[in-house]
Amino acid sequence: MHSQRPLSYAPTPYSYTPNPALSATINLDEEVKLASSSAERDLYESLAEIYSIIVTLDGLEKAYIRDAISESEYTETCARLLKQYKSTLADETVSREFVDLETFKRMWQLECPRATERLRIGLPATIEQASHGTHTPSGGMPTSAPAAGASGSLILIATENFITFLDALKLNMVSKDALHPLLSEVIQSVNKVTDRDFESRGKIIQWLITLNQMRATEELSEEQARELSFDIEQAYQGFKATLN
Repeated sequence: MHSQRPLSYAPTPYSYTPNPALSATINLDEEVKLASSSAERDLYESLAEIYSIIVTLDGLEKAYIRDAISESEYTETCARLLKQYKSTLADETVSREFVDLETFKRMWQLECPRATERLRIGLPATIEQASHGTHTPSGGMPTSAPAAGASGSLILIATENFITFLDALKLNMVSKDALHPLLSEVIQSVNKVTDRDFESRGKIIQWLITLNQMRATEELSEEQARELSFDIEQAYQGFKATLN
């Protein structure tokens, strides 16, 4: 009596007989192309780059909060990621497909709250935030003071950046792509002179955030331009007060 040959697969309570009419009509050995043209492929690669930037930026923010990365390394890496993000979205085709950050996150099921906030602000945390330490002269009230070792050349550069920005407004340069780089130069040069807070410093950050959320060619209204000029002039006076 012959023994029953063992099954080569695990038996199931239900049997399935393939229907030849439903068989795949494609060659399973053929490579599936995700893009039908080079332009479409470039678009997908750009969107993938944006996805990668968002995830990387979120991890970078977490590392900075945990002191797992130095301030200088964080600042350099964050600034580079923000620049890559803006450069990628400068392409109209990519920007149109991207729509906006919240739409992109929903589409690809991204959370990344820290990256979301950093992209909204558009500045590394080390540039956005100022130390709130104070210097107290004998018999006087606490005042701000220049950072230790601030050279005259750094003070001159910061002063020139303030004047350049205010002159740009007087020349009616009111678009985001004209003002945002100039105002970024202002806050970065100021931070090299002093790590103290001063009057209207926060206004610089607020306007940077406002400009960052505008489209590249979008322009400030006449009222906004006047308000911006007033706020930066006040910040300039506050900065000069730290030098006394």
